[in-house]
Formats: sequence, structure tokens, C-alpha cells
Amino acid sequence: LAGHIRGALSFPVNLTYKNKKINGKINQPTIIQQYFRSRGITKMSQLIVYDNGEIVDAARLFWVLEVYGLTNIKILDHGFDDWLNKAYPVSFKQAKTTPSQYIATLNHRRLASKFTTQLATRNANQIIIDARDYSAYIGKTSTAKRFGHIPGAIHIAASHNLVTTQGVTSLKPLNELEQLYDSIAKDKKVVIYCSIGRVSSTNYLALRELGYDVSNYDASWNEWGNDDKLPIEK
Repeated sequence: LAGHIRGALSFPVNLTYKNKKINGKINQPTIIQQYFRSRGITKMSQLIVYDNGEIVDAARLFWVLEVYGLTNIKILDHGFDDWLNKAYPVSFKQAKTTPSQYIATLNHRRLASKFTTQLATRNANQIIIDARDYSAYIGKTSTAKRFGHIPGAIHIAASHNLVTTQGVTSLKPLNELEQLYDSIAKDKKVVIYCSIGRVSSTNYLALRELGYDVSNYDASWNEWGNDDKLPIEK
């Protein structure tokens, strides 16, 4: 990318992963705390997140920021590529910040685990959404050694949350998202997963925009699908 939006802080999305090659588990609190402090970020910070325009990585960061206690976060629709195409001003200088005293705490209401997802499969008040492609959901393809999906999960692919017009991607309008999720009552707790908790972040973002109580299973299918002790469906 050619520069950045003036005043923007660098937060490579890979920092949100503990080991992306294995699964999508989020990075440990000590790493996130050190990074937030060095960038002057506190839980009261007002943040605008952007990526190159695909939304997915910005959504992943949006989710991780909420997991780590931040609440005032927005996504720049269309991303940086569109910003460049519109010839808006950019900077090549590193933004100056004053270190903060941020203390990392996890909001477990936004972070699902293997254990909490197991509980969700047996709870009628919780809905599990599989955000992978349909071929993975029905067990035709898999990033893990087993094929299928988490028992009881319904399928809403991550791509269904997005719309691309003239090469520019954005989250669908709220009325279209309402239609996409109209079968899910607002009083249900929602758990989302994909392969590594990445593309499922777009579902997370959409559901948060709609006011749902939702968590994202970070290790996702790459953990569940490789654990022979856990049940699966096809």
C-alpha cells in the first residue's frame, strides 16, 4: 500500500493470531497489552479500523479489539484502496503517540472457545453459525482432518454479508443484513466459526451492527475438526 491515512497507527492483522498456521487462536494478552501500550491505546480510545478494502481483516481486528475490552470502534467502509482511488490525502510519516497504561483483560462474552462452543451445541438458547463455504459445511472440503460441521450449526457464509460494486467491497446495508439473519431471534446468543476465526469475523461485524449478542470461536474448525473426541455432522 502507498502510505496510510494521516494519523493512522500500524496494526498488522497477523498480530491478532497466536499461530495462524495452526488455527485462529487470538494472541496472548501480554503481546496485545505491550502493543496497545506502545501505540497509546486505552479502553476509552475511539478507533477507526481499515484494511485494503476486503473488509475481512478489518472485521477480524474489530472483533479482537472488542475481545480486549475496547467499545468505541468503527470500520472504514470500502477501505484504503478506495481512499487512494478517490485521491484523498495520505501520509508516509509514523504517527506520534504517547504510551498508555492499558491493562489487557478478555471479554469472554465476545470470545468463544472449544468448551463454550460444546455447551452451545446443547443449549436451545444459543445458535451456532458456520461461516465457511457451503462445500465445507456439507463435508465436501475441509481444512482439518475431519469433514463436516459442528452439530446443530446453521450455514451463513461470510461472503453473504458483503457486497461488491464496481470493485469496491462493503458490508451490506442494514435492511439486507436484517433479512439475512431474520430467522435468528435477537434474544439468542450467537456463536460463529469458520476455519481460523477470520472470515467469520465478517458475520460477527454484521451481527454486532444488528445488535446481537455474539461471540467468535477463534480456533474454529481447524481445532474442532482435528479433535476426534468432538462430535460432527454432515
